[in-house]
Amino acid sequence: MATNGTSTPSSTTPKQTKICVYCGSSPGNKPEHVEAARELARLMAANNIALVYGGGTVGLMGEVAKTLVSLSGPDSVHGIIPEALVRYERDPTYTSKQLHSETGTHMAVPEESVFGRTTIVKDMHTRKRLMAQEVIDGGPGSGFIALSGGYGTLEELFETATWNQLGIHDKGICVLNINGFYDGILSWINKSVQEGFIHGDNKRIVAEAKTPEEAIIALREYKVSEAVFKLSWNNQ
Repeated sequence: MATNGTSTPSSTTPKQTKICVYCGSSPGNKPEHVEAARELARLMAANNIALVYGGGTVGLMGEVAKTLVSLSGPDSVHGIIPEALVRYERDPTYTSKQLHSETGTHMAVPEESVFGRTTIVKDMHTRKRLMAQEVIDGGPGSGFIALSGGYGTLEELFETATWNQLGIHDKGICVLNINGFYDGILSWINKSVQEGFIHGDNKRIVAEAKTPEEAIIALREYKVSEAVFKLSWNNQ
């Protein structure tokens, strides 16, 4: 950023909207989940939105990534994956060799022309931190969308919601509730409010959408709860 009062391209060009998508490395056993991943990618392409995701090329992860790359090109997708998961969360049909920045070894990673850019990191914590930081640094409408998934998807969703509650970030969070997949989670949130474990307006930290279009709109129109903690993490 310029400090002498002169303008630079970075100071005048609007930041691109970035959405981090949490989802399963499995496609599930109902076609609606895969179609939701593809439709979300198509809408992201139509709205010039970039994808940050967990770097896998199988299941819903692979569908959303390759669909967006096919429409917007490799620069529209950034996958971030821990070294230990490379062999489990990617299709060996589409691989290329990449030098691991920390170990100095070459590893097979997803082909950039099909799945976008891939960054290999050392652990899950680094993966989640880097994904979140890209969203935090993104333009208006940036946020987090949870498609259907298992334990890992829910863990990422709730950690991101917790960071919002603690004031670590102010980006929107939305579950894409296909076939009632997240009805149980939404019911738990309501129960936690009733029993006094989630307070005030924090119930709406996690928004609900029934369609990919609604999910993008939910992030675009997201308002931070007045009940979140106003903490200054940069000074701690």
